[in-house]
Amino acid sequence: MTGACALQTVDTELTADAVEWCPLRGLRHLLACGTYQLRRADEPAGPQSEGGMEVEEPQIRLGRLFLYSFNENNNSTHPLVEVQRKDTSAILDMKWCHIPVAGHALLGLADASGSIQLLRLAESEKSGHMLEPLSSLALEQQCLALSLDWSTGKTGRRSPSVFPLLLEEPPSKATRELSSQTSTASEEGHFLSLVMLMLLCLHTGGDDGLLRGWDTRAPGRFLFTSKRHSMGVCSIQSSPHQEHVLATGSYDEHILLWDTRNMKQPLADTPVQGGVWRIKWHPFHHHLLLAACMHSGFKILNCQKAMEEKQEATILASHTLPNSLVYGVDWSWLLFHPLQLAPSRPCPSNLGAETADLKGASELLGPCRECTEDNCGEGCGAKPLTEDMRKNGTWLQAAAAATRDCGLSPEAADSAFSLLATCSFYDHALHLWEWEGN
Repeated sequence: MTGACALQTVDTELTADAVEWCPLRGLRHLLACGTYQLRRADEPAGPQSEGGMEVEEPQIRLGRLFLYSFNENNNSTHPLVEVQRKDTSAILDMKWCHIPVAGHALLGLADASGSIQLLRLAESEKSGHMLEPLSSLALEQQCLALSLDWSTGKTGRRSPSVFPLLLEEPPSKATRELSSQTSTASEEGHFLSLVMLMLLCLHTGGDDGLLRGWDTRAPGRFLFTSKRHSMGVCSIQSSPHQEHVLATGSYDEHILLWDTRNMKQPLADTPVQGGVWRIKWHPFHHHLLLAACMHSGFKILNCQKAMEEKQEATILASHTLPNSLVYGVDWSWLLFHPLQLAPSRPCPSNLGAETADLKGASELLGPCRECTEDNCGEGCGAKPLTEDMRKNGTWLQAAAAATRDCGLSPEAADSAFSLLATCSFYDHALHLWEWEGN
């Protein structure tokens, strides 16, 4: 089992529970982090307050949104640089839209006030980028919006933006019922109601342990109910690469893989020794799944055999953080190329003017796949990756410079390196990791 190498730890002051890399090309160096802090009404605000979702009312749910930039030209020991912080209601989940809307990147937030917020990424002279409010949608009273997602995450999909929501309703209700709003944002920032014809089945889970599929053409009607999870269903993720593959995670400490064409039994059942709060498919490698497993830290799973042969997924990496609960995880969309396998790298001379910053890193990247050291005009002399390069971070700067805005398509990603971020409760920390292996 291979491990992940810690590159940086950031103190988020409040307890961190959501982290999301921007998927839009040209903006993939941006990372958003959300926090959730419970405080009694008579307790002074501050980072010393304990965080946790199990505390009962009365309390105030505080939150803060951070925006970071992965800066390859910065000190290699601190590649993440804070560019914005914004106080909000406690943030329980957030997702970037995978396509620009009206020329802007959009970030959706699910918060403890029972609202869904849309934030627009705007240019800022001071910090380069800044998230600003665009629209908000109030849900039911006394409910927490626990999770949201966009329908734009499927490979090749360019459908309107849809929010499937996972809601926590008042404790007096025995089960969770479906509550969804189909919406998108116009240039004026208003919500426009859409007819959801492209999404016929919506999956939800709840504290009752039930996984349900809903017919979006008939509100209130569910297509199936699965009791395969023995505790609350915390996370649901459709594969962006394979149409019928669905992953679910639960407090019962199991990750299940499903074929949505037959929901009677899962394809695979993998125990992970911790409640599964979030799961994320790798943006390019269809078989890799990243899981936030609360007290069991985070894990990286290889689901290839699970999908093809109905076996348990293989745990490739596992890292437990002491005195913390890992709630947020995400893969970076930056295309990291293996420095030891430099021939997979395209020739910089074929990538256009936008890759001028490659020249400073070319000596670390090795020879191009389309030329040799003798005939390449970019000076791509092959140099092996040394331990000193790992320690001082020059490989990280080179890889980031080579991949951030070079215009490579996801299909061109042939990388043994993945960059990922996690965030955790109690130690109020955002962690940046490098993982080698795919």
